[in-house]
Amino acid sequence: MKYFIIAGEASGDLHGANLMRELKNTDREAEFCFLGGDMMATVGGTPQIHYRQMAFMGVISVILNLHTVLRNISVCKKALRSFSPDVLILIDYPSFNLRIAKYAKEKLGLKVFYYISPKLWAWKEYRIKQIKALVDNMLCIFPFEIEFYKKHNYTQTVYVGNPLMDAIESRPEKGEQFPTFARRNKLEQKPIVALLSGSRKKEIADNLPLMISIISQFPEYQFVIAGAPGIMPDYYSKFIKGTNVKIVFEQTYALLQQASAALVTSGTATLETALLNIPQVVTYNMELGRLGPLLYNYFIHTPYFSLVNIITDKPVVKELLGSQVTTQALSQELDRLLNNSPYRNKMLHEYHLLHKLLGTSGASRKAAETMVKLLSNARD
Repeated sequence: MKYFIIAGEASGDLHGANLMRELKNTDREAEFCFLGGDMMATVGGTPQIHYRQMAFMGVISVILNLHTVLRNISVCKKALRSFSPDVLILIDYPSFNLRIAKYAKEKLGLKVFYYISPKLWAWKEYRIKQIKALVDNMLCIFPFEIEFYKKHNYTQTVYVGNPLMDAIESRPEKGEQFPTFARRNKLEQKPIVALLSGSRKKEIADNLPLMISIISQFPEYQFVIAGAPGIMPDYYSKFIKGTNVKIVFEQTYALLQQASAALVTSGTATLETALLNIPQVVTYNMELGRLGPLLYNYFIHTPYFSLVNIITDKPVVKELLGSQVTTQALSQELDRLLNNSPYRNKMLHEYHLLHKLLGTSGASRKAAETMVKLLSNARD
């Protein structure tokens, strides 16, 4: 069968590549056309647009890059018509993907699967109407998403497990010892505090300076940044100039597994950090300052903003939002993570329960098998 896949971000490229591998294992005649990145390209198929040309977030960014956005939509529609797939598979990235889903469903009559649901349970819940109208099947990666969709009278869902379990289980650096990692990256032999300051320039600019502001209070540790995909080293230079903070690129899991603790800007990284059993404090600073929490409460429909706390439905990790992200607050929380054994151990125990909630690895395989089965049944 022929699969057209859209992944508009770096994480989608990773999950898309793993899904494509499993689709090839399940369907020996699988053909691919996709919008994605380098990892998907290594699996095979026909690439159309790299996700770096699609990563426009927020109204202002979209307006400033409107010509590129419209061109991407046009290229995608043309590729859909030319490739004539058996199914369109969408990976998160709802602003773009739901527009393409409308075209694929209404103009081309294609089957539409969604793998990795948009976070409607957190914001923009109104998009459920589009999901119900355009998406034949939703393959969920969080257990609570099934109940969320059920409450909105959408039952074409299946929980396939979380693909991060696959990515972490298969990481190539698994088992690497600290001295080896340190030598390989020209780091000191001191214990590490990992800094995951976001995947976009705005997030990094808002969060990294505050993270760096506490390093003098922990001289026995070295602070190391996990460089984000698509962000050039020069961008980080202005933040770390005059400090001894180091950066490693394309080694987030390797860095985390060697860290004693981590400061993490909210996002998928919070869940990755937890699944690697690293104590963390979660930050989300923004220019809105004290208005931030008020706007958050207005737009966001969950009591927490980190995935760890959302999934477990309790405050497993400390969350600092907006004006709460201060040097003092970060320093106090990191000190607790490093030096308060009962506090640290309680968090690690909750991580263990989180693992149980998400289940075992194999999400990509189950997703692929489910898709092939659904398509085969539709043909019969």
